[in-house]
Amino acid sequence: MRRDTFQAIADPTRREILNMLAGKPLNINMVAARFNVSRTAVYKHLKILVECGLIEIRQCGRLRYCEARPEKLTEITDWLEKYRRLWTDKLDKLEGYLNEKSAKNKPS
Repeated sequence: MRRDTFQAIADPTRREILNMLAGKPLNINMVAARFNVSRTAVYKHLKILVECGLIEIRQCGRLRYCEARPEKLTEITDWLEKYRRLWTDKLDKLEGYLNEKSAKNKPS
């Protein structure tokens, strides 16, 4: 199954994992220890993040470290930017309309 970035960030646990890894790489045990769920549940979240390309897991001796790949979030920022521009334009037009109406309704 193809997973996308939006699917990855839809879950609050995965967002928290990304926040944790934004500062520095952590081993899987350190990530799992911060959640009140099983290590298996955390690993399933990590697997989805890996499939989406938002994190990378690398072996370092006996430990496996998770590292964030925030550049993959550009898919989301690009999508959001289109809507930010659209709504900014709509709100600017509304402001202009309201200012025009207000100016017409002012007593002379």
